[in-house]
Amino acid sequence: ERAIARHEVREIEQRHTVDGPRQDVTLDEEDDVVIIYNRVPKTASTSFTNIAYDLCAKNRYHVLHINTTKNNPVMSLQDQVRFVKNVTSWKEMKPGFYHGHISYLDFAKFGVKKKPIYINVIRDPIERLVSYYYFLRFGDDYRPGLRRRKQGDKKTFDECVAAGGSDCAPEKLWLQIPFFCGHSSECWNVGSRWALEQAKYNLINEYFLVGVTEELEDFVMLLEAALPRFFRGATELYRTGKKSHLRKTTEKKLPTKETIAKLQQSEIWKMENEFYEFALEQFQFVRAHAVREKDGELYILAQNFFYEKIYPKSN
Repeated sequence: ERAIARHEVREIEQRHTVDGPRQDVTLDEEDDVVIIYNRVPKTASTSFTNIAYDLCAKNRYHVLHINTTKNNPVMSLQDQVRFVKNVTSWKEMKPGFYHGHISYLDFAKFGVKKKPIYINVIRDPIERLVSYYYFLRFGDDYRPGLRRRKQGDKKTFDECVAAGGSDCAPEKLWLQIPFFCGHSSECWNVGSRWALEQAKYNLINEYFLVGVTEELEDFVMLLEAALPRFFRGATELYRTGKKSHLRKTTEKKLPTKETIAKLQQSEIWKMENEFYEFALEQFQFVRAHAVREKDGELYILAQNFFYEKIYPKSN
């Protein structure tokens, strides 16, 4: 995969050399846009990303997967500089949709003039952990032949929690907060109240829209209404129920009430759940001001503002 990616980049650079210097490439304002989806594992991120892949040719934009070594969500300082430079100056890849398991990166720190648009999706923290637990053991229906890290381990999630196993420990819940918090060391200190508050701040101030797995269709609908350059046709594509848009972990067993109650005693769960509830409330607030329901169906509101008293009067 890396060899193919390097080859594709080399081809683009060669075409660029033949066509002329990069500085000569001028972009319309509509095309000078980059979206970054720093996807949290096991939040329906593959299902959503496949929609972007299906639409990119029709809507004329590029999709690029950010593949980090060992899926490490924290980039080195030098890689942060490289990534920011790529995203902001790689004009041949604009408009662009970048996605990968990386934590939030503040582009403003690097002195760029135009920051990318961040979007994301999060999930109920216990449901996300249960899904990831079984995914590591049994995989999913997306790439069923791929051998997973914990393949062969038949222990259920309930048994793991009862035995105090490391794969189901409350510390494993600490993921959505640091993904939104970013690249600061405190973000990855499990149970940090500062990290939680920073994650909330970034969600409100740095993210265009954050959806929830449980209401993914509404998230897609809002994106199509607000960013049609990328997402025109996304809602219908999602509703068709194509196999590429549905990814399910196999062999998943729902945890018992006792298991859930045990995890909910943890301070870590309380913080991750607080963040999830915060994100859910914000998403529902945005949705309430963007859509209306009629006969059980949601529809997007038309433009609800206009301009008047425009002076000076033109002749």
